[in-house]
Amino acid sequence: MATDKLLNEFPPVSTEAWEAVIAKDLKGADYAKKLIWQTAEGLAVKPYYRAEDLAGLEFLDAAPGSFPYVRSARLSGDWRIREEIDTADLEQANVAARKAVVAGAEEIAFTNVAVRNASDLAMLLAGLQEIPVHFENAGESLLGLLIERLKERKDSAPVSAGWNPLTNLDFAAEVVRTAPVALVPFTVDGSKFEEAGATAVEEIGFTLAAVVDYLAEMQSRGVDINRAANAVAFSFAIGANYFFQIAKLRALRMLWARAVESFGGSAESARARIYARTSRWNETIYDPHVNALRATTEAMSAVLGGADSVTVAPFDECYKRPDEASRRLARNTQIILKREALLAQVADPGAGSYCLEAITDFLAREGWKSMQKIEAGGGYRKAAADGLLTKALEQSMAAREKAIVSRRRVFTGTNQFASASEKALDRIDPMCLGGERRGAQSYEQLRLRTERHAANGGKLPRVLLAEIGDVKMRGARSTFATNFFACAGFDIVTQRFESVDEIAGSDADLIVLCSSDAEYLDVATKLALKLKALGRTTPVIVAGNPESAEQLRAAGVADFIHVRSNPIEVLTKWQQQLGIKA
Repeated sequence: MATDKLLNEFPPVSTEAWEAVIAKDLKGADYAKKLIWQTAEGLAVKPYYRAEDLAGLEFLDAAPGSFPYVRSARLSGDWRIREEIDTADLEQANVAARKAVVAGAEEIAFTNVAVRNASDLAMLLAGLQEIPVHFENAGESLLGLLIERLKERKDSAPVSAGWNPLTNLDFAAEVVRTAPVALVPFTVDGSKFEEAGATAVEEIGFTLAAVVDYLAEMQSRGVDINRAANAVAFSFAIGANYFFQIAKLRALRMLWARAVESFGGSAESARARIYARTSRWNETIYDPHVNALRATTEAMSAVLGGADSVTVAPFDECYKRPDEASRRLARNTQIILKREALLAQVADPGAGSYCLEAITDFLAREGWKSMQKIEAGGGYRKAAADGLLTKALEQSMAAREKAIVSRRRVFTGTNQFASASEKALDRIDPMCLGGERRGAQSYEQLRLRTERHAANGGKLPRVLLAEIGDVKMRGARSTFATNFFACAGFDIVTQRFESVDEIAGSDADLIVLCSSDAEYLDVATKLALKLKALGRTTPVIVAGNPESAEQLRAAGVADFIHVRSNPIEVLTKWQQQLGIKA
């Protein structure tokens, strides 16, 4: 069959026709509530996108490796697999780095080692001459050592550092003037914004404002703008919002290119270098192997977004020092994405996706506005000093945490679908719990309180989920209650009953009735009388929020759990009432 005849079998369908079908299927339901996703960034994401949604976008014809680099700063889709070495001892750090390279790492980041002199540096880098190396916590003295080393070894692989140039602008200008091309001495760290609660727009805007401050200060000191641009890289944490994280990196590259251009820099120097790391904020202590799954999708976002190097965090780093097995799993995650899933074969595979291009455009426009607002107020350093950035981040973080508490933001295995029998206390290194803020902490603290209580000889509360009555409703509410109480690590027993007498005779510290709204008042009233007759004071909770709530309270119901409940508040209250104080 000829191609033109084949295409004739699929005639164009107008947006109006699609909308008419959707309206029919909704059967009067609110379109916006059902199908529009209102994001924290302020974008109303539609249920579908068409070519018409891209009308007027200026970057659609851009190619990978071409200004403004929205598609990639490189011609290929390849990236470097970066591995962090947190060992403080020089010799041990070198051994660990060389082992990582043999096992597949393509770039090494030293995060905790102290280098005092040229001999220390030589020891640390022995056998790594052909491997790009990054020094996360480099200070001024180490930058000096790196400059001298690279001047002597002109064939060395690229070296980068995590030093923030805004901490000492005069020194930064001197470094730019003297550093060899192989050294990228500065990093503007956008990851701290993501892990402090920032939206993708704020990450872009705040990071861009910081680096624009840097460029302006370098220019005022007579530093060549192209050299200044080439001396800085970006670091980003990659979160769970898959498409927005891809678009975040694409938008940042485009805006950085425009910023460098506005300072008079060349197209070549406007290529952004981006280091990406899977987010610490998304890691959980409970069901920790899920962290490996989270890191996989985050790494994919980083790769598809065009990051130059990517670090996948070991799944256990949030509660102890990673071991060799967890490091290997993290490293192999990227190797699989590169060697088996073949994600390195194509630059910007999302190009042409109506939704992704629209999100990229939105983040770029709003991110630029965010940067301009900071600039109009006196620049990044003034905004930071005045507390404006902190205030904005606190507001964004509060919105994030509200979503987590209400379980609209799901952490699988922690605030939803938790395994009530899982124990984490014995595997935790307390020294590792005081670091970066994480989203799941409020639920983890709740759960650990129960564990400590049991470890100290206390009784683990037994919660009976009593299914009775309506077949459909009892099952649904029992499932909800299981998820609800598992978040606190209680001993949960689910049982189906035919009579109130059977429920009253059961051994439990807390009874949760799982039935229909219409049956609750009769069941709860009879149960309260039966418990009283037996001389028992077992609290009774209703799974649901029936209209008869006041009557149920009068009948003796102690509490209600439902989708509008605050699990942290409710579960903390019942921990206290059941004797859990630890």
